[in-house]
Amino acid sequence: MGTRVIAGRDFDDRDKHGSTPVIIISETFARQHFPNEDPLGKRIKPGISTYEDEESTFREVIGVVGNVRNRSLNAEPRPAYYLPQTQLPFNQMASVVKTTGEPHSLISVVTKQVSEMDQDVPVFSVKTMAEHLSTSVAGPRFSTTLLAIFAAVALVLTVVGLYGVMSYSVAQRTNEIGIRLALGAQSRDVLLMIIKQGGALILLGLVIGLGGAYLAMKLIESLLFGVKAKDPFTFAAVAVLLAIVALLACYIPALRATKVDPMNALRCE
Repeated sequence: MGTRVIAGRDFDDRDKHGSTPVIIISETFARQHFPNEDPLGKRIKPGISTYEDEESTFREVIGVVGNVRNRSLNAEPRPAYYLPQTQLPFNQMASVVKTTGEPHSLISVVTKQVSEMDQDVPVFSVKTMAEHLSTSVAGPRFSTTLLAIFAAVALVLTVVGLYGVMSYSVAQRTNEIGIRLALGAQSRDVLLMIIKQGGALILLGLVIGLGGAYLAMKLIESLLFGVKAKDPFTFAAVAVLLAIVALLACYIPALRATKVDPMNALRCE
């Protein structure tokens, strides 16, 4: 499985029925129960007997291995220990076969090999590691898919709403723009004034929005494994998109307003 041996040794042919009962513990287990000391050679009692007619016995720690996420991918590794199958013959076991080829092609080979060893042992629930991982992340994947859909809809609504509100706000100032032009203001200066005022609102909105997104990252991180919620590219891309939409919402109505006849604006006033 690629679990790293940090200290001591792995199980081998010495660890069989009748030999010294042994156990391997995880790094978290060692840190929690043997802080600031060497766990190798210590004896612990896991509460599991080797055979039905035997009582639970103390086992000698022969190795420390790296942590694994044996509950779920988004949960922190919990203390774990490992016992040799030769000293603890459960009535069922999970076998792992590693191959460089297509995994499904080995199912019939493995089934045949097990049948040759013992015809009464059934082989069931055969899955590839990718399928196991897919099953374990089905819940988080569904949640993040829904979150992505809602986020996309929210982005579209934000773009449409932002453009509508900003353009309406500028359109309401058509008479004011006409009066400024009638009093001698240049169209370029009027456009620049509208964009500057709109830009201040855009900047304020982006600051508030990015602050809220940063706080929401804590929730998103709980749904992710191996992926950081802090994605500067996504934050920047959304901020630039909304800024461009807001600026266009300011510029287009303001440009339209500068083409209004100043005399008509004065008559309206």
